[in-house]
Amino acid sequence: MGEGGRLRDLDERFLRRALQIAERARGHTHPNPLVGAVVVRDGEIVGEGYHPRAGAPHAEALALEAAGERARGATVYVSLEPCDHHGRTPPCSLALIRAGVARVVLAARDPNPLAQGGMARLLAAGVAVEAGLLEEEAQDQNEAFFTALRRGRPFVLLKAALTLDGRVATRLGDARYVSSEASRRVAHAYRQWLPAVMVGVGTVLQDDPALTVREPDFRPFPLMLEPPPLRDPLKVVLDTEARTPPTARLFRPGPRGERARVLILAGEGAPKERLKALEAAGARVEELPREGGRVSPERALALLRAEGIDGVLLEGGPGLAGAFLARGLVDKLALFLAPKLLGEGRGLLEGFGVERMAEALRLRLHRREWLGDDLWLEAYLEG
Repeated sequence: MGEGGRLRDLDERFLRRALQIAERARGHTHPNPLVGAVVVRDGEIVGEGYHPRAGAPHAEALALEAAGERARGATVYVSLEPCDHHGRTPPCSLALIRAGVARVVLAARDPNPLAQGGMARLLAAGVAVEAGLLEEEAQDQNEAFFTALRRGRPFVLLKAALTLDGRVATRLGDARYVSSEASRRVAHAYRQWLPAVMVGVGTVLQDDPALTVREPDFRPFPLMLEPPPLRDPLKVVLDTEARTPPTARLFRPGPRGERARVLILAGEGAPKERLKALEAAGARVEELPREGGRVSPERALALLRAEGIDGVLLEGGPGLAGAFLARGLVDKLALFLAPKLLGEGRGLLEGFGVERMAEALRLRLHRREWLGDDLWLEAYLEG
């Protein structure tokens, strides 16, 4: 192997390490991305760091602090372009220049226009910069962050468990449990990943879900080497008439004793006494304009995005799923197919349908894996 090939192998090895340590904070950095950094001198790692949460030091700063004087003349591997703006922390580009690093290898350019420019500043200061190695892995790691910036709304992942004949519940509404425990543990990993989980009031009334993170299986994230600290997402309920019971399980403290964070999105004109009862139970209540008699999904996502939410796990029933798909608001699906048949029952989608096969929504499969007897699929909407 030539010198160029050997250097590329080393670059990939250390850059992959940066991606791996970034995973230690999955679920904790929103609205910031996951970022990891590794400082290497003479082929040896002398400092590592990852961004632990919004407002905390960035990965590069922590890695440089760990390296100390050994950072001078070193190569820094970072999973995302170093920021170049003063936010809650100083620019990482300046920190790298002041530390005297000789070279920076980054996986993906930062899509945030407020933070861009780190690469240009480094080059102007005489630091060698290379970009694009493991770019696809870096973008996959932060797909909610990238999608939210590109589309101006939170990334939406629709999660559903269904039988082989496409049912998510019996004709009486019984949906416990379609899938296996193994599938449910993977679903809990999605709750850890995304900052908000959304259901409709029908799901609350029928299933009384807790919507917490319990014993997740982190297989959706292949770069993860060790599990992050668990935390529950913001629980969002689309509830036009404020019918959520104040005694619902979603208001109870989480499995680690944390206070439940519940956001009820009601329609304008919902009964005031119900809204007050929900606030007394600990919910935050927001009234949104109605569309066709119901809370608008677009308005709901716009409110969440304005508050820094970059990703939503959609766990509601067929009505909510159909409404989001019909409006083109779903980016990715996670489906768990169980070897069961129900015959009559509720399908995956309601309120959405096409008349001709040519109009069917096309999916691009990303994952196809067995979880015991369940088939786990991940797919993206094409177009």
